[in-house]
Amino acid sequence: MTRDLRARSVLAGEASAAAAELEAALATPSVSHAAAFFDVDNTLLQGASVYHLARGLYRRRFFTFAEIAAKGWQQLAFRLRGETPDSVAKARASALSFIAGHRVSEVEILVEEIFDELMADRIWPGTKALAQQHLDAGERVWLVTAAPVEVARVLARRLGLTGALGTVAAQSDGVYTGVLVGDILHGPAKAEAVRALAKHEELDLTACSAYSDSVNDLPMLEMVGNPWAINPDSRLRRHARTAGWQVRDYRTGRRATRLLLLTAGASGVTLGAVSAAVAIQRCLSRGCASRRRVS
Repeated sequence: MTRDLRARSVLAGEASAAAAELEAALATPSVSHAAAFFDVDNTLLQGASVYHLARGLYRRRFFTFAEIAAKGWQQLAFRLRGETPDSVAKARASALSFIAGHRVSEVEILVEEIFDELMADRIWPGTKALAQQHLDAGERVWLVTAAPVEVARVLARRLGLTGALGTVAAQSDGVYTGVLVGDILHGPAKAEAVRALAKHEELDLTACSAYSDSVNDLPMLEMVGNPWAINPDSRLRRHARTAGWQVRDYRTGRRATRLLLLTAGASGVTLGAVSAAVAIQRCLSRGCASRRRVS
């Protein structure tokens, strides 16, 4: 990782941790020095949160099939070529250009509606039960995701979790400025966010747990004492077996095949973020935040 990428990852992690610290301060203090950190897409939620967000907005006719198909083609190309500093930079700039000038509260209303419509019944019961076990033991539970922090907060609040670490877009007086704080909370940036939060909350990382489906989250998984592979991709499954980590797979047969098809394009996080930003921009420009939900 170059020095510039490292600096952006650290800044993204610190910004996300700062947001989570505020949430934690409003909750009942915990005496436990252990906590649990859960990835979202395909770990807690079936499929990608960005995919479900875009699907909800498509149902409301806020963009065309041709537009979403074009984004899917871009994501396929991205998956084949892999991440490069140039592709990540372009995706970041594109995403930010769409949300600049829009109110955070409007985005939050959209996420609340679409959670009820498309996400609530796609939470993996097994993963939710694991999170509840930590809560019952007096530990705090945070989501850690590359999704926008506004999406992550809704998920955490609806599931009764402590809070969420997510990608942070800068805002001024409740309006997005078009600048990302650091970088997308992905890969090493997740570990930086967990490290910053653990320091503030005086957590013992060797007593903490982390859960993910992706080998991209190894930096976060390897920094805690109890890493878990949930619905793991093939590389993470191999790593987990070699390292002796706990593995849980809640996918079965036809459902697993369907999820692979749904997430193959959406799991390219940077282009997925662009797709969501396009959808949000179109939705907000047409005043959908004040519309009734379409069934």
